[in-house]
Amino acid sequence: MDELPAMQYFVAGALGLGLAACSGFRVFMPLLAASLAYHFGYLTPAAGFVWLGSWAALLTLAAATLVEIVGYYVPVVDHLLDTLTTPASFIAGTILMTSALPHLDPTLRWTLGVLVGGGTAGLVQTATALLRGASTATTGGLGNPVLATAENALAVGGVAFTLLLPLIAAGVALLFIVFILSQLGRWRARRRSQARQ
Repeated sequence: MDELPAMQYFVAGALGLGLAACSGFRVFMPLLAASLAYHFGYLTPAAGFVWLGSWAALLTLAAATLVEIVGYYVPVVDHLLDTLTTPASFIAGTILMTSALPHLDPTLRWTLGVLVGGGTAGLVQTATALLRGASTATTGGLGNPVLATAENALAVGGVAFTLLLPLIAAGVALLFIVFILSQLGRWRARRRSQARQ
């Protein structure tokens, strides 16, 4: 494998990872961005994912993105959305990662899609759902719109950053995942020590 194709694979993987991480904040926004990128030829989808750039996918994802963004500002609906988007983010992350990896064996593409893309999206979504639960418990839900705005900004900024600078965005996503895992480890350790007392 010469240097240029190796770099292309690396960039494609970085794009998939960055978009998958963003789908942990908002499920449909990164899918909409990928749909736009595929539709207008900015990116080329992997085999079997041409449908993601179709007009039908584009319009459906635009409507779903709007509903998701507005829904997170409605009390009670935001928690219902967290329940629904946790498994949906795993699926979106898998699709985003798999569709970004052209010219790979389908088994390898789907394996990377599920493990890396789906796992990253699911981890980020779980962290945001836990944060929303903590916000509800400490602020009675008054802090949730602020959290929703921050998540929207992270999703939009992350998608733009990923499409423009995929390698740097993937590095940031990896650092964010390490941070989330370390915080979850500390939280578990605190819970164990409180249970012993």
